[in-house]
Amino acid sequence: MDFEELKEAFARQELFEGKTWRTSPKPWELSGEIVESLEAIGQASLDFYKALEVLYSRSADGKKLLRNKELFAPWVAEYLDRGKPKELVALSRSKACKGRIPPVIRPDLLVTQDGFSITELDSVPGGIGLTAYLNALYQKDSEYPMLGADGAMANAFYRRLAGLAPEKDHPVIAIVISEEAVTYKPEMDWLAEQLQLKGFRVFSLHADDVFPLGGALYFDVEGNPEKIDVVYRFFELFDLANIKTAEFIIEAWESGEIALDPPLRPFFEEKAAMGLYHHHLLAEFWKEAIPKRSHKILDSLIPKTWIVDPAPLPPGAVVDGPYAQGCPLHSWMDLAEASQKERNLVLKISGFHETAWGSRSVVIGSDVSKEEWTLALKEGCSMADTHLHVIQEFRKSVRLKHLLYSKDGEIYEASGRLRLNPYYFVNGDKAELAGALATFCPPDKKIIHGMEDAAMLPCCVKG
Repeated sequence: MDFEELKEAFARQELFEGKTWRTSPKPWELSGEIVESLEAIGQASLDFYKALEVLYSRSADGKKLLRNKELFAPWVAEYLDRGKPKELVALSRSKACKGRIPPVIRPDLLVTQDGFSITELDSVPGGIGLTAYLNALYQKDSEYPMLGADGAMANAFYRRLAGLAPEKDHPVIAIVISEEAVTYKPEMDWLAEQLQLKGFRVFSLHADDVFPLGGALYFDVEGNPEKIDVVYRFFELFDLANIKTAEFIIEAWESGEIALDPPLRPFFEEKAAMGLYHHHLLAEFWKEAIPKRSHKILDSLIPKTWIVDPAPLPPGAVVDGPYAQGCPLHSWMDLAEASQKERNLVLKISGFHETAWGSRSVVIGSDVSKEEWTLALKEGCSMADTHLHVIQEFRKSVRLKHLLYSKDGEIYEASGRLRLNPYYFVNGDKAELAGALATFCPPDKKIIHGMEDAAMLPCCVKG
């Protein structure tokens, strides 16, 4: 794509409030083989979420985890509910929520020497509107078909939400965005406008724009109240207490006046779930609950992850975790003495906290001083009563090359590291790949995310 055309397009249509990024003359190219791998990863991610739902529910209900073995794990629900308000836990365990999983799944995939590696799964992902916009923008000039061409992202988004109100031919769908997530409102505004052009009644609203009326939920349209049928919750559940209209949304959902997605189940927003996947006491459960092919994919995809629980141990016990000075840990603070090589680890908050998104709590042990690492460990241990942290093996991404525009519009070949975000929409027992966003960062950045120096690109399918 032409540089001036891109500048004009982004000046005309803001996607993130106050954010800019690098541009490229071409989308990121994916081979047909890679797309097949992404489709398999999507199905594995869905199978993981379905198994996680079963794990949490059985743990919370005091039921055994395995069909033919007396395995109980009440501590799983205790971990995943830790720090959550009792009212939210009750909603999460309610009959109305049982069996429900998020409608959109977006893994953060790094390209490593050994293939893809997943750093986390996002159940309330940003970038849906951005990816759809970039697909439409690059589609006319791309040498190869876009992954998610012809409005696939927007169509999949609408189809999923409209399906929650099957009795309505044209349900009113409100994308409700909190102040914490307001950076993403421009992309949701664009997404809603595109769906309106197709004749669908989809609206992007600030959380303060909705109000109760007779037990139902409404918003104002040119001075007239419009009843909402479906709410897409575009905010994480840690933010619920900051939203003035949250009680009205929940009341309307409980009374059956609205359908609500993603479900009010905060355990899906916890990175600790990846630690549970690698927990030795749960190995048989995951093997039984997840289809063989998906289990094999997840084994290679999810780095070794541990939940930081500083509960005291008996003198002869050791922590199921990494090593320090070549020895197993008796306390998580033993990791303060780990060598720099042993500190090739990522420490981050699990969830239900304002620093749990946007890489704000991430500390890479090998990338900071011993003093900084020690302080981060102390903070993680001190917060454990209310906010769990996880430690994850750091898998280094490989250097790749792609054409970028300089600030002056000159094309050059850049070296960098890639994060790939495929978007999957849940349709029954299938995860449908509707598009992917490539974030291409400078090679010196170990934490790959959207930033001013990064390029954010749609993906096309070559071959």
